Amino acid sequence: MTHWPLAALLMGAVLPGSAEDNGIVSKPSNHSVDQTVENLKNILQSKGITIFAVIDHSGEAEKVGMKMPPTKLLIFGSPKAGTPLMLAAPSIAIDLPLKILVWEDGQGKVWLSYNSPEHIMKRHGVPQDLLKNIVVVGTLAEKDGE
Repeated sequence: MTHWPLAALLMGAVLPGSAEDNGIVSKPSNHSVDQTVENLKNILQSKGITIFAVIDHSGEAEKVGMKMPPTKLLIFGSPKAGTPLMLAAPSIAIDLPLKILVWEDGQGKVWLSYNSPEHIMKRHGVPQDLLKNIVVVGTLAEKDGE
């Protein structure tokens, strides 16, 4: 039994155009999921940003006999950038470190999805002058989407 229809339905919930509803931004990638993740890791490492984890959702699904399209979550951040945000609004720690979801849709297209920095800031009432501390997530998605 496959769960592709359910996965496609769930993935469809984060397609471009839904950011105004739930704060999720999705950008297309011109690479495979694995290559996109590697590209992101290389960019982060070159900038000295810590990679806390890469979670292979599709790999874990396969271990329990289930199939889903390639899906990986990259968790990364910088204590120097994140700590001032958490001092300003402790609840923001639930959204930090930053995350980028790299996933393949039912048509084989690869996407990078992330929480909009503006949405995160608004959600936690963080002063606008601290936005610069987390806008890196959008910059990363743009660089790798090329």
